[in-house]
Amino acid sequence: MGDPVTIPAHTFVTLTQSLGGNYTVVYNGNMVRVDGTDADALGFEPMALDFEPPSDGRISEEQVWEALHTVFDPEIPVDLVNLGLIYKVDIDQASGQVGIAMTLTAPGCGMGPVLVGDVEYRVRQVPHVRAVTVELVFDPPWHRDMMSEEAQLETGMFY
Repeated sequence: MGDPVTIPAHTFVTLTQSLGGNYTVVYNGNMVRVDGTDADALGFEPMALDFEPPSDGRISEEQVWEALHTVFDPEIPVDLVNLGLIYKVDIDQASGQVGIAMTLTAPGCGMGPVLVGDVEYRVRQVPHVRAVTVELVFDPPWHRDMMSEEAQLETGMFY
């Protein structure tokens, strides 16, 4: 997934990409990804994941899916849910554990670890979630028919 980098305040960086609420900047010749929740460090409005905690102390499956909708493929401006990459969400209310089975658009996708990290980070923002486990699966293999109609239109893959 890469090594964490701290960019000192008031340092010049070059913004190269801003898809899906995340940003990629060039700093000292290296590409650095900045999560949308930290966008204020770049002078942008941060992505807010403000979930109302359910009063019953349970994890809201709706909020988990809402968090998943905020994770975008870094190369395609569509969220993972609409791309059809999220296969299953399991919630263990007793332990506060959320298990997610997901795939990638291609098994060799080099961004896999980044996407897994994004999913874990965003789902941990849901109230009452104590741990998130993401399993990358490749069966069934992903294909464009798994995309929502909206995603197919957005990417020009509608037929």
